[in-house]
Amino acid sequence: MNLKDNHTDTKAVQTAVLFSATEGKVISLQIAAGEQLKEHITKVPVLLVCVSGNAVYTDEKETVIPLKSGDYVNIEPNVKHKLDAIELSNFLLIK
Repeated sequence: MNLKDNHTDTKAVQTAVLFSATEGKVISLQIAAGEQLKEHITKVPVLLVCVSGNAVYTDEKETVIPLKSGDYVNIEPNVKHKLDAIELSNFLLIK
């Protein structure tokens, strides 16, 4: 199975829960080339892992992290952040 198989819509940003536990979940996130996961805040710590593609993570603390396959970022709770996809990109969000 491939992460892309979880995203069959033509939406710019798509999510699919892959695994849900008592205290967390793993979410597949796909962002189309040139699209953005708009600025938002998470209430819990999140590990964002780039599985494929090319994107840029930025946050309100002026952190800028380019992400390619195998790269990851720890996202702190209550910090505004966004994700811009340079090309079609797939991620795992681990909460």
